[in-house]
Amino acid sequence: MPTLPQLSSITFPAAAGAAVPCPICATETVLHDVVDFNKNCEEARQHFLPLSGRPVYYHRCPECAFVLAPEFRHWSDQDFQDHIYNEQYIEIDPDYVSKRPMHNAAFLRQLFDRARTEIRHLDYGGGSGVLSNALKEQGWHSTTYDPFPRNAQRLADLGKFNLISVFEVFEHVPDVTELMSNLSALMEDECLVIFSTLLTDGNIKPNTRLTWWYASPRNGHISLFSRQSLVQLAKQHELQYGSFNGGTHCLFNRLPDWASKLLTPQKN
Repeated sequence: MPTLPQLSSITFPAAAGAAVPCPICATETVLHDVVDFNKNCEEARQHFLPLSGRPVYYHRCPECAFVLAPEFRHWSDQDFQDHIYNEQYIEIDPDYVSKRPMHNAAFLRQLFDRARTEIRHLDYGGGSGVLSNALKEQGWHSTTYDPFPRNAQRLADLGKFNLISVFEVFEHVPDVTELMSNLSALMEDECLVIFSTLLTDGNIKPNTRLTWWYASPRNGHISLFSRQSLVQLAKQHELQYGSFNGGTHCLFNRLPDWASKLLTPQKN
């Protein structure tokens, strides 16, 4: 059995029942449940890690149904690297290296390949650049940017884009406001943002235990969105929200012509 990272350097609150304001609608959140830090997404495939003995408290907003684990807002980049995005991470997210980004690249090509000469694409949170490189091999103008860990690559130096993909990012961010501010700063006047995250709707309900496989702190899933919370988040940034399905969504200011012909997002 592989050696698991020690969490002794991280301070978890002994009791985290104190309400925190919802970062989306500012409503006072309520304590929903507590899970072990090693709860992970691969449990859906019967891969269980030993219990760490470290509690992680999830709070739920009674107004917009956003769910968060507040203590991660105080973690440093080094904390995340040491205890979540470390050498063992592949055990609880084996698809992140190549399978998922290649699948997402194929998805974008399926939607927009005919318009690729009109598209300036950014893969936000693109890690090692697998998705972006796959698109560039097919003649796309594509760039990768990953804000984690913080590095010398400056957001302001990237320019602006009319298509931004944000796959497997929203649920990982401890600061939703920073994420949305970054995306807004990168959007051209006509821009489509396509992102993925599973919705809490029907999966996290008041007065029930947090058994949903996606609510997994070991994977870094610390911000969990309802449809209502995404609609509200979009409105705060003067964007429209649409959804392809329960896991793939879009934000836009004004749709580029090439996107309006291909998409019929649900406006709010």
